[in-house]
Amino acid sequence: MQREITVPFTIAEDTEDGGWYAAAALTPEAFANGEGDTREAAIEDLKSAIALLVEEVGVPEQLVLTVEVP
Repeated sequence: MQREITVPFTIAEDTEDGGWYAAAALTPEAFANGEGDTREAAIEDLKSAIALLVEEVGVPEQLVLTVEVP
């Protein structure tokens, strides 16, 4: 079974050592990280890490709402 989930993430370029690093929290206790030579590669690596994490801890409950943005 497939299920689409939305996971907020952060991404940063390592200006000293080169490369990109991405991180996301699936739950308050379950984190995933990705890295790559490019921003896109780091995001793809993070997606793979999240997929593995979902197999381990499952998909968290999600709340979806619509808000006004100034």
